[in-house]
Amino acid sequence: MFAVLVCAAALGAQTTYQKPPKEILEVLNAPSPPVLYPNPAGTHVIIAQLRRYPEIADLAEPFVGLAGVRVNPRTNAQRLLSYNYDLKLKDVGSGTEGILALPPSPRLGTPQWSPDGRLFAVTNTTADAVEVYVGDVDCKLRRIPGLTLNGVLGSPFLWTDERTLLVRMVPKDRGKTRSAATVPSGPVVQEARGQSGPVRTLQDMLRNSNDENLFEYYATAQLATVDVQTGRITPVGKPGVYSSSSLSPDGNYVLVTALQRPYSYLHSYTAFPRMIEVWERSGKPVHTVARLPLADNVPIEGVPTGPRNVHWLATEPATLLWTEALDGGDPRRRAEHRDRLLRLRGPFSGEPVEVIRTEQRLTGDQALEASSRILLTEYDPARRWIRTALIDTAKPGTPGKQIWSRNVRERYNHPGQPVTRQLATGHVVVRLHNGAIFLNGPGGTPEGDRPFLDRMSLDTLKPERLFQCAPGEYEGVIALASEDGSRFITRHESPNDAPNYYLRSTSGQRKPITNYIDPAPQLRRIRKQLVRYKRPDGVDLSFTLYLPPDCQKGTRLPAVVYAYPLEFTDTGTAGQVAGSPQRFTTIAGASHLFYLLAGYAVLDNTSIPIVGDPQTVNDTYIEQLTASAKVAIDKGVELGVVDRARVGVIGHSYGAFMTANLLAHTDFFKAGVARSGAYNRTLTPFGFQSERRTYWEAREIYMKMSPFTYADKINEPLLLIHGQNDNNAGTFPVQSERMYQAVRGNGGTVRYVLLPYEAHGYLARESVEHTLWEMIAWFDRYVKNPGPTVSSR
Repeated sequence: MFAVLVCAAALGAQTTYQKPPKEILEVLNAPSPPVLYPNPAGTHVIIAQLRRYPEIADLAEPFVGLAGVRVNPRTNAQRLLSYNYDLKLKDVGSGTEGILALPPSPRLGTPQWSPDGRLFAVTNTTADAVEVYVGDVDCKLRRIPGLTLNGVLGSPFLWTDERTLLVRMVPKDRGKTRSAATVPSGPVVQEARGQSGPVRTLQDMLRNSNDENLFEYYATAQLATVDVQTGRITPVGKPGVYSSSSLSPDGNYVLVTALQRPYSYLHSYTAFPRMIEVWERSGKPVHTVARLPLADNVPIEGVPTGPRNVHWLATEPATLLWTEALDGGDPRRRAEHRDRLLRLRGPFSGEPVEVIRTEQRLTGDQALEASSRILLTEYDPARRWIRTALIDTAKPGTPGKQIWSRNVRERYNHPGQPVTRQLATGHVVVRLHNGAIFLNGPGGTPEGDRPFLDRMSLDTLKPERLFQCAPGEYEGVIALASEDGSRFITRHESPNDAPNYYLRSTSGQRKPITNYIDPAPQLRRIRKQLVRYKRPDGVDLSFTLYLPPDCQKGTRLPAVVYAYPLEFTDTGTAGQVAGSPQRFTTIAGASHLFYLLAGYAVLDNTSIPIVGDPQTVNDTYIEQLTASAKVAIDKGVELGVVDRARVGVIGHSYGAFMTANLLAHTDFFKAGVARSGAYNRTLTPFGFQSERRTYWEAREIYMKMSPFTYADKINEPLLLIHGQNDNNAGTFPVQSERMYQAVRGNGGTVRYVLLPYEAHGYLARESVEHTLWEMIAWFDRYVKNPGPTVSSR
């Protein structure tokens, strides 16, 4: 094995896909737990089985990257790499499980229930099309004939009532695509005339006029309504490039957003010029909400000017709500109010009414069932603070009633998320029962998460606890099964109990819906515990300690530290425990937890908080990073399980950036694995992660934080892994390529693995297996059995 590693690293050769040891393959190939989709009434559930690992041949199928979207030209939809291969239907009350007659070799999307819960719709992707199937609670499933969906720009269908879908179809008789010109008609020219605007580092942008035509060809859709009972398809309007569309609650109007030229070669389609219109159901335009230009000068953490988040008020027949910036969309500009919320009722002949102005940026609103009231949320990026208020849209200018206000990172006092329901019109609202809403929360505690369900009166704002996960296990509510919240469906697990679903009641009754067995019983011999400790500056930290199967007490082990740094504004929230040690241990994909089966201890979810003012928090990134890593290792050694001389570090994305920095600035680790990272911050000059300053505003910080700058100091072996088609913002494969060259050029030990066809995460079975082989072989050689390391610091 190691001879192959050395040969490939020295010669830059392409190797064949390798497999990890048998004990890892057995767990990797264990069946994945199914996912339940309850209907709105809680009477039936769809049990879906997800295909966990596609083959590399699936990823190798041709695609076209256009305006930030990866299009399969054969299916006229986004690339389909994950799908359900099996669906079953279960009656919650009787426990009867029905088998659905699925199409051959199904590749099914996420099932969507009709508002009354009697029907569901689901896509099936064939070799050359996206079809729609409709099923019912009697286990009948049928295809809607003559319907081929366009899945390029978002979900291609939605329910508008109990029997009608609003869909985006591939236009009939649209012709064939034109072949790309091999001889260009001239150069590609871009020009700026003094107008500033940050540009994110993105993949798959348009490059020339041929790309523009291809994007328009594949993204153009025909809107239509479909009666699922009769199969009748009724076109709505003319074909266009629609990024969104929705029917008004009364069904008389259609709200559409159509993308328009000129397109951009720097920005994705989400920033393209657009026209937002209201049509009659026939497709006749009746009102133009806005004509918006290319959003190419939006400040960092800013918003575009003009109407944004235009949508129907779910509880009125045909009323539009939208938000507009009052500060030019610039968070750095001083302003008494950042945003305002506007309302316009049909038939849209008057002027919009200003409902309220918000002190901070308005980030969303949720309508309350059978009411003109909404929950309005605003966000203060300077403090990373969110505030939610109860607003009555029927009483413009009336101050709202604050419901809660908290740090965005708050876990211990998180109030929970409002539970929603789908109305008969297909629109979603916050459930309201006798003047109270329901809140589904994570239940963060110093011992780990204990999810809960509360009912909160909107008059008193006092929550009443209906359910909370018991100590020593993990159970969360996934859906209500009664109007008053007295019955609900949960997903339960514990360190020794496989995840299963239950119908529960507030009286304590619990009826199993599923009975899945442990797919990998060998993992039950793994021990884990939550470990808490402090950083020298007083910040509370934690990690979950995993010990390999049958580990003997008192044995010091080679160890793996896995982390992902996060930014916080205060030490209180920075020290809060995330996650739960009471989860059922499952290992899948290219997980670092597979190191357990190779004899390593794993310090998982190791706290790496970077605490400070949001504007300057990264000024002490390196200092806080190294301090957090040191104390984590110290704690593992203190517990008697970690061998200080044999510790490795691994991270993915921003965690890979962390890994390279730790190797550059410390001698704590014998080796590192950095996957899909960015290492030279001058290549992401308009901000990264939560950094708000541009490179030109904070040159020293960009250079200090870039491990590329200190490649000559990385004297521990570094394994770099990257997906060839990484389309994540800022993590071009060139980041790993240049980092490899920098470490190699300075005499370091480094290996660079480029995974064909993979994106930011790794999906194909062959890629996952090979990544695990690389990771374990690297640490076996340089961590478990290390040689001497010469310090350069």
